[in-house]
Amino acid sequence: FLEGGKRYRLHIPANIPAKNFWSVVAYDADSRSILRSGQPFPSVSSYTGPVANADGSIDIDFGPEAPAGAGSHAKNWIQTTPGKGWFVILRLYSPLEPFFDKSWRPSEIELVR
Repeated sequence: FLEGGKRYRLHIPANIPAKNFWSVVAYDADSRSILRSGQPFPSVSSYTGPVANADGSIDIDFGPEAPAGAGSHAKNWIQTTPGKGWFVILRLYSPLEPFFDKSWRPSEIELVR
């Protein structure tokens, strides 16, 4: 499981292949329910208005504190809890062909130093 006291980033390429919508949600490793943190719902989705990069991709940050200088990119942050293990699920609602033929793939979650 990922560690709640560390910072991580998930890079989601442009043109997310979901006909309806997509979401990224953090879950508690022990209870398997949504991660309890200072946020009401630990998620970023096409409905939460994430800020895209110039190329249309989206970077989602995870950590106990919002990234320094996040500004409007704070919409792309999911708060984690120190001492608590967690994992993330990316859901594509009505996924399109690029998901199935694997021509579109998100990155692995990377530790941010």
